[in-house]
Amino acid sequence: MATRFSNWLDARTGWRNVWDGIFLRKVPKVNWLYTLGSASLFIVVNQVVTGILLTIYYVPTPDHAYDSVQYITTQVALGWLIRGLHHWGASAMVVLVFLHMLRVIFLGSYKFPREVTWFSGVVLFLVVIGFGFTGYLLPWDEKAYWATTVGTQIAGTPPLIGDLALRILRGGEELTAMTLARFFGIHIWVLPAILLGLVGLHVYLVIKHGISTTPKREENSHE
Repeated sequence: MATRFSNWLDARTGWRNVWDGIFLRKVPKVNWLYTLGSASLFIVVNQVVTGILLTIYYVPTPDHAYDSVQYITTQVALGWLIRGLHHWGASAMVVLVFLHMLRVIFLGSYKFPREVTWFSGVVLFLVVIGFGFTGYLLPWDEKAYWATTVGTQIAGTPPLIGDLALRILRGGEELTAMTLARFFGIHIWVLPAILLGLVGLHVYLVIKHGISTTPKREENSHE
């Protein structure tokens, strides 16, 4: 019975080939620079897990945001570790994704047939920057407040759409409880949904097209 069900399911989903396609596929001879993408994916998992744990205690209001962060750091068991992993993981993710993009550029891995893989990676980098920008305000301390004030003012400088962009980001003219709630919602709902969708697409394309080989110097056939 189990074998028949397994055969029936495989005929409709091809689940038996998933392991071979992902973990047993042929990988060309590469170097450590090609591990930057996998390292970035590992940091994404770290951010998702630690972020979920932080939301259990974090309170996104001006009256309680700072106190809840301090409570997590000083009172919750291993809270300092979870917050530290999330805080430094955010910085590590920006650095790793940036280095990953530089590797792709220098080694020409964005060329046919991997253009869509490259485009999805560029958007992923912008999403990572968005995570850093929205997450910076959440502790609601003086540094976060004034840094976000400057950041949103920069977003409000373009002509025609600057004032509208500023009001959309802040939820008004100034940084208020609406700004904090808006940044929190974007940080834990909007950006993660976009991130997970793009990561799924990116990984699928990497599996489909394979890892690009390291470029080699072409030898002159007349020599």
